[in-house]
Amino acid sequence: MKFTLGIEEEYQVIDPVTRELASHDQQIVTEAAKILNDQVKAEMHQAVVEVGTNICNDVTDAREQITHLRKSISGIANDLGFKIGAAGTHPFSKWENQHITPNPRYDEIINEMQDTARSNLIFGLHVHIGMEDKQMALHLVNAMRYFLPHLYALSTNSPFWEGRNTGFKSFRSKVFDKFPRTGIPGVFETVAQYEHYVNLLVKTNCIDNPKKIWWDIRVHPFYPTLEVRICDVPLTVNETISITALIQALVAKLYKLRGENLSFINYHRALINENKWRAGRYGLDGKMIDFGKECEVDTRLLMLELLNFVDDVVDDLGSRKEIEYIEQMLINGTGADRQLEIFKQTNDLTKVVDYITEQTIL
Repeated sequence: MKFTLGIEEEYQVIDPVTRELASHDQQIVTEAAKILNDQVKAEMHQAVVEVGTNICNDVTDAREQITHLRKSISGIANDLGFKIGAAGTHPFSKWENQHITPNPRYDEIINEMQDTARSNLIFGLHVHIGMEDKQMALHLVNAMRYFLPHLYALSTNSPFWEGRNTGFKSFRSKVFDKFPRTGIPGVFETVAQYEHYVNLLVKTNCIDNPKKIWWDIRVHPFYPTLEVRICDVPLTVNETISITALIQALVAKLYKLRGENLSFINYHRALINENKWRAGRYGLDGKMIDFGKECEVDTRLLMLELLNFVDDVVDDLGSRKEIEYIEQMLINGTGADRQLEIFKQTNDLTKVVDYITEQTIL
């Protein structure tokens, strides 16, 4: 089984003078599309640019593509008088001041969601793992739910919101929680059961297509992938690729267990949500619940256990270097930790923005 990869990242468009988010009529997207084609696209807010890799054979391929995309978008932005930043929220810009991209689809979302959509000024990382068998993908989504808070804790990179230190390592998820059909999904045992759910939502005018199911993990409605959506966009390429490698390794490990007629316990969504809340609040510095032992464990220790759990699949995936870098991330702290440290040193959120833009193209 070849666990191919796809990565989507959402970047902030920043005014280099004021360091505010810049609504820019999607000039960057227009220029970037000339060389990147459909690897770049507009988002609902004009201050957001989304990029996506082509299908990647392994993490080395993924690293090359994400590095190229970040540098290309940054170069085009610089030529147009902007900068690009990778963080889950902007430290101080207010959503009320941002413009919406003219598009009938976005108009429809705004009309339905109102300020829930207008305020959804957040930036994420979405990782796709190739999986042709939809029933297997659904099984793996069920099992992967347990690990989502661990991945979330590792990616936390949004401690500030509208000029405030929120007290959370990731406030992005708190913003997105206002949308319907978000968060940790429940368990669906069969494709038929899942499709019945989707069809019911369409039939009752909840959604017009299954892409409007925005869970933290999902079987993608159009691509043969499972998609992990819980992560903040990380500051650096190294962090994005290591988190991607860990997601790939977890899927490969769970697939291997399934092949050995072993399965991971499908814990209730209510329990997993306890760990998700802790991950968003404390990042790597808190504790999460080990449901098997029914006790709290330091999150960093759980992360080391997780690395040990996937150790037997990483060499086949060619991702040992990327997985080992996670140990360095546990020492250095997440993007949120480093943003907070810059603010502690300077008491100046514009310096935090400068740090974000510098780290984005390392």
